[in-house]
Amino acid sequence: MSLRNSLLAATALTCASAFGAYAQTTVTIATVNNGDMVRMQGLADEFTAANPDITLEWVTLEENVLRQRVTQDIAANGGQFDVMTIGTYEVPIWGAQDWLVSLNDLPAEWDADDILPAIRGGLTVDGELYAAPFYGESSMVMYRTDLMEKAGLEMPEAPTWDFVKEAAAAMTDKENDIYGICLRGKAGWGENAAFLTAMSNSFGARWFDEDWTPQFDSEAWANTLNFYMDLLTNYGPPGASTNGFNENLSLFQQGKCGMWIDATVAASFVTNPTDSTVADKVGFALAPDNGLGKRGNWLWAWSLAIPAGSDAVDAAKTFVAWATSKEYTALVAAKEGWANVPPGTRTSLYENPEYQKVPFAAMTLNSINAADPANPTIDPVPYTGVQFVAIPEFAGIATQVGQEFSAALAGQQTVEEALEKAQALTVDEMEAAGY
Repeated sequence: MSLRNSLLAATALTCASAFGAYAQTTVTIATVNNGDMVRMQGLADEFTAANPDITLEWVTLEENVLRQRVTQDIAANGGQFDVMTIGTYEVPIWGAQDWLVSLNDLPAEWDADDILPAIRGGLTVDGELYAAPFYGESSMVMYRTDLMEKAGLEMPEAPTWDFVKEAAAAMTDKENDIYGICLRGKAGWGENAAFLTAMSNSFGARWFDEDWTPQFDSEAWANTLNFYMDLLTNYGPPGASTNGFNENLSLFQQGKCGMWIDATVAASFVTNPTDSTVADKVGFALAPDNGLGKRGNWLWAWSLAIPAGSDAVDAAKTFVAWATSKEYTALVAAKEGWANVPPGTRTSLYENPEYQKVPFAAMTLNSINAADPANPTIDPVPYTGVQFVAIPEFAGIATQVGQEFSAALAGQQTVEEALEKAQALTVDEMEAAGY
């Protein structure tokens, strides 16, 4: 039997035995337009071949739009989706509200104990697993090895922000459309606000002190935002205030970024010769620090969850078990190579000798392990979360804060004005919420 057929048979067994047979059922899946999710959609024929009684319908959305749509739907118990792609921020909040279906009864062969502890912990509430991780990530530096060598520099495994600035200056060649650094500038709590929150941790900043008083009027936040602005204004691409993950990915793949600090999951896309013009010229390093004890990296998992309003729970569980299984990982490896499997979720993947040959595998795992959601900042805080604050109000507040930061990057206001507005709006929102 071929590897493909073996995997199909194994997946069929896993899925069919998990929750029984169904009448013809449609499962509507809301997902993000990231490369790994698009690949999953492309491989879904494998699932429907093994489960002919389940029809999959896809709603694939840009990241900010996805978050808005699924949040509105689940808060209203709308039942529009049977499977939602959500993150480490939403799961514990929504799970505690009983808005999600527990996944503790996924089949034994799905092997919940194989999930990396840091990832599983972020998806568990009171012992109940409320989402299955599709891929896990931290953030790291991706850089052009040829441009670094041309600049006469050598990237340390654990660089500082000062080195990143030095390298960005040395690699920038605007006449040839090469920019030393690409960073998220697009407004959004999961876009620029996420990046800057993680970055600010390494500068000694925090969102709130122990009394929930906002801290945007602190010197540490001023240092963070001024440094970020200096990097992108002098060494970043034009229009940086509109660039998010996908835009910067495209720029890097086209050879226009000397460095890009972003999600570890991007590594497979920048090293894929089908899509990337610089695939054989990419190196990796930990996210930068300032010597204060925290790196500027985050911790996240895009995960599949089932809203309590779904009327196709069993079929949805069957799909979730397939899409986040070891068999799915093997299927991607067989079709597209080990470098393209969803990373950052399972211990067994990082113990696999074939995967250990992937050039970014070790750096991804080290970056994930370097993040500490329980102690994200240098000074003590009353919240958990590295690039977010795990309270329901955060998404709305951080969306507004991200808009102020993006406006500063676009030259519409100063750093001082952006921070003053961020402080004022955060104070108002937190007081209104009763903190």
